[in-house]
Amino acid sequence: MLSRSSLGAASPSATPTAGKSPAASSGGGQGAAVTADELLQWSSEPIPTSLLRLAPEHAARAVKMFAGILRYCGDAPGSDSINQAQAIETAQKLLHQGLKRPELRDELYMQLVKQTRGNPSSHSRAKAWGMFNLVAASMPPSKDFTGLISEYIHSAVQDMDDAEEAKQAAVATWQALKRSTKCGPRRTLPSVEEIVAHLQSHRLTTIVFFLDETFEEVAYDITTSVAEAVEQLAGLIRLQNYQTFTLYEAVRPVNPKLNPEPMPDEHLLLDEHRYVADIVAELRHPRVVREGCQSRLLFKKRMFRETDEAISEPQFINLSYVQAQHDYLAGNYPVVREDAAQMAALQIHAEHGPGLDQDPDCFMAGIERFVTRQVLMTRPRDEWRTDVGARYKALAQHTKEDARTQFMRILRTLPYGNATFFAVRRIEDPIGLLPPRLILGINKRGVHFFRPVPKEYLHSAELRDIMQFGSSSQAVFFKMRVAGVLHIFQFETRQGEDICMALQTHINDIMMKRYSKVKQAAASDAGKAGTDGVQPAALPPSGMGGNSAYNAKMEEHLKEQQQQVEEAQQALATAQQAESQVRLENESLIGELKDLRDMLSSEAANRATLQDQLDETERQLAELRNELDMTKSALTAATAMANEHCGKVEVEHARLAELEGLIDAKHKELEEVQARLTAATRAAESAAAERDLLERKVQRLEKGKETEVKELREQYEAATADLRAQLKARNEKINELMESAAHNAADLEEMRHELETARRDATELDELREMKSDIERKEKQQASIIENQARRLDELDRLYREEVVARKRAHNALQDAKGKIRVYCRVRPMLDFEAAKNQTPAVQIPNELTVAHLWRDEKKPREYDFDAVFGPNQTQEDVFEDTRHLVRSALDGYNVCVFAYGQTGSGKTFTIYGNESTPGLTPRGLTELFRLIDKDAGKASYSVSLQMLELYQDTLMDLLLPEPVRKGTMRPPIVPEQPPKLEIKKDPKGLVTVTGASTVPATSAQQLLGVIEQGLARRHVSSTAMNRESSRSHLIISCIIEGVNMQSQAVTRGKLSFVDLAGSERVKKSGSTGENLKEAQAINKSLSALGDVISALATEQPHIPYRNHKLTMLMSDCLGGNAKTLMFVNVSPTDANLDESQNSLVYATRVRTIKNNALRDEANKEVIR
Repeated sequence: MLSRSSLGAASPSATPTAGKSPAASSGGGQGAAVTADELLQWSSEPIPTSLLRLAPEHAARAVKMFAGILRYCGDAPGSDSINQAQAIETAQKLLHQGLKRPELRDELYMQLVKQTRGNPSSHSRAKAWGMFNLVAASMPPSKDFTGLISEYIHSAVQDMDDAEEAKQAAVATWQALKRSTKCGPRRTLPSVEEIVAHLQSHRLTTIVFFLDETFEEVAYDITTSVAEAVEQLAGLIRLQNYQTFTLYEAVRPVNPKLNPEPMPDEHLLLDEHRYVADIVAELRHPRVVREGCQSRLLFKKRMFRETDEAISEPQFINLSYVQAQHDYLAGNYPVVREDAAQMAALQIHAEHGPGLDQDPDCFMAGIERFVTRQVLMTRPRDEWRTDVGARYKALAQHTKEDARTQFMRILRTLPYGNATFFAVRRIEDPIGLLPPRLILGINKRGVHFFRPVPKEYLHSAELRDIMQFGSSSQAVFFKMRVAGVLHIFQFETRQGEDICMALQTHINDIMMKRYSKVKQAAASDAGKAGTDGVQPAALPPSGMGGNSAYNAKMEEHLKEQQQQVEEAQQALATAQQAESQVRLENESLIGELKDLRDMLSSEAANRATLQDQLDETERQLAELRNELDMTKSALTAATAMANEHCGKVEVEHARLAELEGLIDAKHKELEEVQARLTAATRAAESAAAERDLLERKVQRLEKGKETEVKELREQYEAATADLRAQLKARNEKINELMESAAHNAADLEEMRHELETARRDATELDELREMKSDIERKEKQQASIIENQARRLDELDRLYREEVVARKRAHNALQDAKGKIRVYCRVRPMLDFEAAKNQTPAVQIPNELTVAHLWRDEKKPREYDFDAVFGPNQTQEDVFEDTRHLVRSALDGYNVCVFAYGQTGSGKTFTIYGNESTPGLTPRGLTELFRLIDKDAGKASYSVSLQMLELYQDTLMDLLLPEPVRKGTMRPPIVPEQPPKLEIKKDPKGLVTVTGASTVPATSAQQLLGVIEQGLARRHVSSTAMNRESSRSHLIISCIIEGVNMQSQAVTRGKLSFVDLAGSERVKKSGSTGENLKEAQAINKSLSALGDVISALATEQPHIPYRNHKLTMLMSDCLGGNAKTLMFVNVSPTDANLDESQNSLVYATRVRTIKNNALRDEANKEVIR
């Protein structure tokens, strides 16, 4: 693993040994061990394997990625001559690898770290950081590497010089990484235009439209998100309150062939973290589902909120009006004619001002524009002109802004006003209230339901009636109260998250509004209330209803309430006592501070006195020094006259000694004064320090006191408010209890009356019980007799049913011997989505040979007899056991055909082929075929070949036709350009063959199944509303078996066919359109022709219309021919598909009456020669 310290060990500008490449990596390799620090140093040589541990195929791609980085940065040999187009192509390939394969994303980041760390070339380092910037803008690293990469980039930016060329790219990389980490990787590969603009620090532009068909240009780069584009657009149009606005994708149908009827635009909300570049790329290259549609970016409000009414910004009001007008004209607000006339007059006035009624044509055009089509058709145009004209003249004195305000006020007064609308499909409606398609409107009042065409208001559910709601990627549900009963409604939509977000936002707004009102009320009550506490509530009358138990409970409740009040008062007294103690401590500290200040002032006075004394001493010392100087001068003069004045000299010497002693004494006195002054100075400094300490202590205590007092006051106010709220709630509860007590007293009187009635009834009940005991004794006697008779009847019924089943089996065996087509019925299990739609089982299986179901108003169920019936719980193995003997017949030289019929989604393909975990008849039959071939290996030799045909829209196709050899191979393809023509013919023995069809030999079951898998991959399969993987063609798998008996040299030729017929379907149920509709029509046409053949065979008509369709020609030897035929009729068990199931069962019953002439194809080998 790579640690962060490995990236920080060396500066990004450090220069390693030039040309040195890592000898090993964490992905593998040989050589001496390489540390992470050495591994992540710049290198001009390719790396032998990936830097991170990756799978072998990803490691090879990582080596190519590093070669691309070297070529882009100019470090690879010969890469100096690379031009800009080649560099951009290389960068686009690197981004493609990182976006397509998340495993290589971190590897790409680590390779860029390697090439930017310690790169000695300034040009190469700048190119590497440019690529790093491009990668960071397009995709973030994984969570495990985000911290590592961001720390490296940040440290690299700090270590770079301001003048360095690569620092600007490194700073841009840091910004791009922060944005991509927030929004995730790009969904589309950045185009060449985007890469060039990003590398050159330019921005592209796109157009964003408004609902009034105006537009603005928005600049974007690779990392610009929808939220940033919204903020930029709000700055362009000078919109300050843009929090409720966002971008939508407006999809408008423009192809009249695909959409013959005019349809409204569909607005799809865009995630605020999506990249604008991704959206623009999708708009320029629409998906298949968007064919026939034109898409563009649209700026509008996400929803109308309660707080919008308080915003007075003109631009905000104008955009809100445009959106409200757009929703109204789109028919989202159904109104009566009077409101429609008033709103039309307001819109005309807001658009044109007064005076438009002077031009009748323009005024009528305005009416037709501002009145919805549905309402406009309810009365003649002249009446509309008169009504709207009168209302328009009344607005002559109003301004355009007043007209807009009144228009929005009328919309807000509607129950569904200012709603956000979503088109949904009904999934679950417990009370049968809603149509299959509807529109949901979400506003501050609740959820509103509309019929889309014509737009009609159906029902509303207030927010308080919605108990729960949630969504998934495909649906949304509401658990709400209707007429006092909770029901769960579920709807199909891809905007479930937006619906839930809008609903939750309105709930939050209402809760915040209520909270603000309660808070204001509590504040006003606190201001009016006195400081003495809450007045106790008045006691209710004790004799209410004569209920002593209730009065006792009430007194106990009041005692508890009074006790709580006393506890609160005690807590308040404790808090006040603590506050007074803190105040006393504060006053004592203030006194101590005052004494210290007095001591400090006295010390200052003493210091001044000592300073005066010191000055006086220094003055006297100066005088003595002057006198000493004079004496010395006199002594010098006296020395010259020494001989004359000897006696005077001795006197002067004595005087001098006396003066020197005096000077010494003064010096000592001066030193003592200086020592006292120094001590006084130190005492003053210590006193000042102590004073500062005490002042800080006093300030700290004052702050602590203020904090404690504030906290105690807040606790006191909170406790007081809580007590008031509790007292108010308890008073309300007392009143409710008093009312309940009155009701209970009335109920008690009623119960007493009922008790008297019950006592009288009890007397009658005792008499009835005696009569009941006599009757029960007689009934027990009769019950024992009836029970014995019932047992006898059950035994007889069981024996009768067993006899019926045995008789049916014997009859079936006899009919099978005569060549009758065997018909098996299989009922599939119910699917999860059918149970979710509350569909119920309608098909019953009385026994193993019978299927029954109730039909409309018939009292008795209809029953159908078949050769075998398989229920939902029976496995593929059980189905194959009854079919196993047919494989032996094919091996013996018979023509065997197994085909499945039924409606779409009934399980035909599952029965015929199955899947990997539960194989069907075809894999099991072919496996059994080769098992029997291996068993008879000593008696006969066999060759097996396969044909696989598909009948798609009346066209016969060969699914095993080899594909042409690809271009660029050494040898040209041998396959002709046009596929061979397929013709349906019969051989002399009546066996159907298809000339021109590919025949693939096989020597094992695995080889045969592999060929079938290749053919199935080419089969036409599509998704419909009734089947996720619906077969859109008829599939015929024919296995031709030729065997030679080693003793008799007899040659047998058998055919084992498995036919998976496409399911019949009703277009109304399957929802087929376009190509699917053509396929459904072709399927129904072919099955209709097959039905004609079966009907003709069942009624023994002289002419059988095999040639009416290619399907009947292919199955002519299976129906009325020489084959042993087994038909599976697959039916759905649900009541929703009962009509189709009944048709299939009748169809199969007719087939069961058809008889074939099964012949064995056997001849001598010499005769064949």
